[in-house]
Amino acid sequence: MAARAKQRAGSVKGMAGLGLKVARGLQPLSLLKCADNTGARTLRLVQVVGYKGRLRRYPKGGVGDKITISVRQGTPDMRKKIFQGVIVRQRRPFRRIDGVWVQFEDNAAVIITPEGEMKGSEIRGPVAKEAAERWPRIASAASIIV
Repeated sequence: MAARAKQRAGSVKGMAGLGLKVARGLQPLSLLKCADNTGARTLRLVQVVGYKGRLRRYPKGGVGDKITISVRQGTPDMRKKIFQGVIVRQRRPFRRIDGVWVQFEDNAAVIITPEGEMKGSEIRGPVAKEAAERWPRIASAASIIV
């Protein structure tokens, strides 16, 4: 049964295989900047999709994780709505396999559809390599991959 769940998770259109474990720096009610051109400006993390943790522990998310977000600021048609998103930058430092520590100056996410396609057409600012490897559609729209 677990094998079926992994097959389904890997078969999402815009998502590649799972990679390195990243330090999780965001928890529910965290505010993120919207890094795409959908019309949203500020996002609030509601839930980390697929998080498995201990009872009553807050579900934390890191770079490359799929999350549920609500739009706090933006165009009137986007505000107060729930969307899916992917974290592309986080302030909390995380270590890469080659020993380099990476830290961004803000927390940011891009909005995606339930199928894994990007809702916007471009991404402002850098995107972490971990998110780009896991989500090829985001990698193709990114201008800078760090």
